[in-house]
Amino acid sequence: MNQIACARPFRLPAEASPLGFRQRPHRVLLEVEGLSKRFRRGEAAAVERVSFAVGEGELLSLLGPSGCGKTTTLRLIGGFETPDAGRILLRGRDISQLPPEARGIGFVFQDYALFPHLTVLDNVRFGLRRMGRAAAVARAGEMLALVGLADLAARRPHELSGGQQQRVALARTLAVAPPLVLMDEPFSNLDATMRVETRQEVRRLLKAAGSAAILVTHDQEEALALSDRIAVMEAGQLRQLGTPDEIYRNPSSAFVASFLGRSNIVAGRAEGMAADTPFGRLPLTRAANGAVQLAVRPEQILLEPDAAGAATVVGREFRGHDQIYWVQDGETCMLVISGPGAPMAVGQRVRMRVCDCVAPVG
Repeated sequence: MNQIACARPFRLPAEASPLGFRQRPHRVLLEVEGLSKRFRRGEAAAVERVSFAVGEGELLSLLGPSGCGKTTTLRLIGGFETPDAGRILLRGRDISQLPPEARGIGFVFQDYALFPHLTVLDNVRFGLRRMGRAAAVARAGEMLALVGLADLAARRPHELSGGQQQRVALARTLAVAPPLVLMDEPFSNLDATMRVETRQEVRRLLKAAGSAAILVTHDQEEALALSDRIAVMEAGQLRQLGTPDEIYRNPSSAFVASFLGRSNIVAGRAEGMAADTPFGRLPLTRAANGAVQLAVRPEQILLEPDAAGAATVVGREFRGHDQIYWVQDGETCMLVISGPGAPMAVGQRVRMRVCDCVAPVG
């Protein structure tokens, strides 16, 4: 699937988010229609005919490897680049040719872009210069309370942790009540533990403020944890758009299956909703016919000790909450993720069994 188009009216089904927020049906906020950008004549397009919609209050991740066009797409939406073709509509208004400051869109930069000589309060107040001083101070104070930093209002940015600086940057952006916030790899400067804590806090804050957001990331775990929907990009094109669960369980291609999580790609012959595979006859997530490639997730494979088994454990990695095995069966090496039960030893003979529906991807 090379492009996805969503026409008005656009609604997502009501659902409960992982953090307990009730997701109301989304009305369309942003529409991106046939967006294309080429930086140099003769080179491949950085973005090619990309189309999607973002609902009011929705969190959408643009996910893909380096050079796939996700940051260029974000910069086109923000007004930092001009499209060669296509339109960008915000609440039905064409903003494609407007400068960034005229679009009414908020930005959270990778380096936070805080002013080192200003206090935390004054950093948040900076975007409220059109308000009277008293009103701006009150609004900045409200936003600092929302992000849990009211008691640090008098500090300078260098006196804060990375996660606190991130929250100040978000408070400054949300203070002007933008309908849409753009974030480009906003957690890349944080350590692993802080990333997990901060991204959940950012999701909570965006939901509380009612702002929609587009997040650019190459981190699959981050996209799965933060997003209402994910747009997977490759080579400047949009390959699949859907909820994290939809894309993970039913990827549209081998690329999507391998990029969003890990997958073993195996050959099979399909007939309707089942396929004959090296694991036997398996149910499919969608109908297919003829020769197919199938995405088998590592956690879908069960290992059973069997002295007469055809497969051998050739590698093992202990990760505490689970274990990763590399299992050789003839010329095929499969990746298997197992729970924290009794470990299997390298060299042990095993049988492999798939315990769930698998997705045809080619």
